[in-house]
Amino acid sequence: MAGFLIKRCAQAVFVVLAVTLLVAWAVRLSGDPAIMMTQGAGSFTAQDLENIRKALGLDRPFSVQYLEFLKDLVTFQLGNSFFGGMPVARLIGEALPSTLLLASVSLLVSLAISVPLGVYAAVHRRSLADQVIRVVSLVGLSLPNFWLAIMLVLVFAVTLGWLPASGNQGPTSIVLPALTMGVILTATNLRLVRTAMLETLTAQYVMVARSKGLSERVVLYKHALRNCAIPIITYVGLQFGNLIGGIVVIEQVFGWPGMGSLAFDAVAARDYPVLQGTVTVLALVIVIVNLLVDLVYGLVDPRIRAE
Repeated sequence: MAGFLIKRCAQAVFVVLAVTLLVAWAVRLSGDPAIMMTQGAGSFTAQDLENIRKALGLDRPFSVQYLEFLKDLVTFQLGNSFFGGMPVARLIGEALPSTLLLASVSLLVSLAISVPLGVYAAVHRRSLADQVIRVVSLVGLSLPNFWLAIMLVLVFAVTLGWLPASGNQGPTSIVLPALTMGVILTATNLRLVRTAMLETLTAQYVMVARSKGLSERVVLYKHALRNCAIPIITYVGLQFGNLIGGIVVIEQVFGWPGMGSLAFDAVAARDYPVLQGTVTVLALVIVIVNLLVDLVYGLVDPRIRAE
């Protein structure tokens, strides 16, 4: 197990370094922060722009700027925002919990719906209920997340007034964004659970478990579902990473104060430190989640540890 863990950690370190290099290079293609700072400030000269770049440290070679960024990353400083001078680590520390909370609740909502429905559809294959579940999942796959978000706001916030439309005003504020993302994820997870269970239910050990007189619930959830957990765990881990990386749209629609909103504002302002820090931290979260998924593989199926 130790060798398995060391190998996965080494891969994670390499991925993070590659992401930091790509991010540090790519953010400098988004525009010149000096020009953004001088907008609306009246007339300015080329020397004024050069002075601003020098004050921000942008006059130095890219390699020097990148190495300084790595140093800040190791010391958990991440520099200061170009606009306002607030520490990037503080901005991320305020935004990251909101994004992780939203992603986690959305995933839990999806699993709470998709696992029992997927198992039921597999057990009652080709029944009317199975057909309805498959059609509903197909409809869910076809719905754009931003359209569903707007419809939920119109119905539950504007028309009925049951839930807040935007912001983070308390526990009820997370219901609509989590429901939006959860419904979209459910459509895919439901089909995945159904397919995995169909393959598992024909296995010989399931027939043996039933022949021993075990209850159907024990056969389905203790034996069949556990043995088809690998593809489900794989996709759930990938889904969480996609949630973290693609949460920008939902956070913008609902005004959720998370990492997506922070990154969006940083792109608009050409705030290099905030954008680098935000994308790097999101990449770290995704790498850590995938590392945990690999470790869960080793616990669920010991044969994987030797790979």
